[in-house]
Amino acid sequence: MLDRNRAELINTVRGLSEAEARRRLVASPTTPIGLLKHAAVAERIWFQHVLASLPKSACDGGTTAGDASFIVDDNETLADVIAEFERASERSRVIAADFDLDYTTTHPDLGDVNLRFIYLLIMEDFARHAGHGDILREEIKHSATPAPDISEQP
Repeated sequence: MLDRNRAELINTVRGLSEAEARRRLVASPTTPIGLLKHAAVAERIWFQHVLASLPKSACDGGTTAGDASFIVDDNETLADVIAEFERASERSRVIAADFDLDYTTTHPDLGDVNLRFIYLLIMEDFARHAGHGDILREEIKHSATPAPDISEQP
């Protein structure tokens, strides 16, 4: 199910232009491409940092949660961010394969969590964000009236 949610999240950006993928239609920094960037950060935090106990500095990319996790550099393409998310997801699969579902580790804010909890949390998070991506895509591709791009507003 997690891999299905990962694939659905990627599908929300497939076929979008670079400009469409960066289009901001909500007050938060959420964009279609930003959803994937955020998901890659979540993969690294939960599987590399929390489950594998790697220091954040040893993770293979960004680990800053919150609004900052949605920010995509101007020099990163949609293909780059899809590839980043796919690499992070693959690394998560490899890491998780070494642990039993009941393996317990400590999250700095939530306390003890097991791999089962991590899987469920990430599945829920990615399913929710795939829904966000579907709505953004629909607004970008099929809106009855052109939606304003709020990233161009002061």
